[in-house]
Parts: sequence; C-alpha cells; structure tokens
Amino acid sequence: MAVIMYVDFPHREVWGKEMAKQMNELAQSINNEPGFIWKFWTENQKEKMAGGVYLFDTRENAENYLSMHTERLKQFGYSDIKGKVFEINEELSKQCKAPF
Repeated sequence: MAVIMYVDFPHREVWGKEMAKQMNELAQSINNEPGFIWKFWTENQKEKMAGGVYLFDTRENAENYLSMHTERLKQFGYSDIKGKVFEINEELSKQCKAPF
C-alpha cells in the first residue's frame, strides 16, 4: 500500500527558480530511489522552511529513504529535520480527488 512521507526543515538559502537550478541533480537522484513515485517540493520563504511531500510504494521504502535523506540533510548542514510517514485512506482520498 502506498504511503505519504512528509519532511521539513529550516532553510535560509535560495528559493524558487534558483533552488530548482541548484537542486536539479538532487531531484534527479530522488527519481531513482526504491519505491519512489512522486514528490512535491515545498518551501515557505516567510517562515524560512523547506521540505517535501513524497509518495512511496511501501512504508519500508519510505522509512529507508527518510533515514538516508535525514543523514544527507545533516551532512548539508541542516538541523531540526522533521519527517513522518503516513498510511493513506484511499477511499476518502479518492472522494477528495486524490490521483489514484
């Protein structure tokens, strides 16, 4: 069963198109992660936060990615990284136009 994973962390660097340019290689590498389906990249410049909402095929793949990604973010100098994995209620999600 597919799961949603949410990650956020304080971010004070670049935003928008400049972030897209700088993170292009990272974005391409995420596409190759086991069980990865899609990601929404999130940013809140006002609150100085960045992160993402991901869809993975299984909880195991999402949790493995979250562990690896948290360590990678720490190596990039980020701290206060928050991540959670959630099961999806497909019936209710379909009623609210989720793309299943």
